[in-house]
This record gives sequence, C-alpha cells and structure tokens, in this order.
Amino acid sequence: MQFFIDTANLDQIREANELGILDGVTTNPSLMAKEGIKGRASILKHYVDICEIVDGPVSAEVLSTDYEGMIAEAHELAGLHKNIVVKIPMIKDGIKAIRYLTDNGIPTNCTLVFSAGQALLAAKAGATYVSPFIGRIDDTSNDGLQLIEQIVNIYRYHGFETQVLAASIRNVNHIVKCAELGADVITSPLPSILGLLYHPLTDLGMAKFIEDTRKMEL
Repeated sequence: MQFFIDTANLDQIREANELGILDGVTTNPSLMAKEGIKGRASILKHYVDICEIVDGPVSAEVLSTDYEGMIAEAHELAGLHKNIVVKIPMIKDGIKAIRYLTDNGIPTNCTLVFSAGQALLAAKAGATYVSPFIGRIDDTSNDGLQLIEQIVNIYRYHGFETQVLAASIRNVNHIVKCAELGADVITSPLPSILGLLYHPLTDLGMAKFIEDTRKMEL
C-alpha cells in the first residue's frame, strides 16, 4: 500500500519524505488556503515546490466545475511537472473530463467520492485513482471503511485498473484497516502517519533498554 500525505505544508511534506516511506502528496484548495497561499500564480508555484520535494504523484485539484474549464485547468496543471495528477470532482462534467484526460494520457484522481456507484463511474471513465472520503462518511454515522471494502471488491471482480485511494483519514486505525481491506493508497495528515510509530510497549521496552545500558556503564 502506498502512503501519500494530505497537506500543502512544505515542512510536513519534507518531514514525511525524510522518513523514507512517502510515495506521493494530495492537496486541495482548502489545504492551500490553510497555508495562506492565495492567487493562481502562487498556487501553481506551490505545486511545483511540492513536486521538487517528493518524487511521486502529486494531486493538484481543478477549481472549475464545467467541462471546458476543467479541461483547460487540467492541461495547465499537467504542464507544471511530470508528477502532477489532476484531481477532478465526482460530478457529471467531471466524469466526462476524466474520460478525455485519460484518453490523452493525463493521470487523474476522482475526488469527493462517497458511494460505490460513484466509484464505478470513475473507473469506467478510466480514472487513475478514486478517492473515497471515509472520515466524512463516518461523520454521517455511516461506515467509511465499509465503502473501501465495497470498492476494492468491485474493482477486483471486474478487473478495473483504477487505484483505490482512501482519503479523509482521521486516525491510525483508518490506515491499518485500509491496509487490511486492500486499498492501494492512503492519503493522510502527518500526525496519523506518525501515529503508526507508537505503541506503549515499545516505549516501555526502550526505557528498559536505556536503563539497563546505563547500569552496565557504571
């Protein structure tokens, strides 16, 4: 399973990359705004800055909601760097845009997916990735992980090449369960990724090792 980090913060991207386990990055307009990045020129430059840190897929999101606008933005984004994957929303014109971009060799990430039916349409259109938002589904008292399982099973049964990119990760359990269910990729904030490092028995073991080492030095 691949690990992407979901952020626009360059320091966090560097930290995750230095761990040696980072495969790519996803971001969106909300995350850009959180970092104070405003204006089209600044946003485009920021995508390039991210690509210069991580040698892997970097999802860059279109802002348009009509077919012509999405296609124009997609060409602009794809021209920034070879690692750019264009994020397209799960709407009617978005599916149409994914088909066009796929046919023209531009990788896509279909975002804002909340049902197996939506994921099926994205795969039929040829999306490179489909991004089910499991945390947001959990917020509605439904089971986001169940959706991951559904999509994985459908794709395997029908031989779709679209990769399941579990998004809206909220905790360590989400990451582990997505791995168990066969998600191809998770994209997560840095704290959840770092959370995988920790276990109380590891801390106790390290403390004991350090204590015993000091005793031997006396």
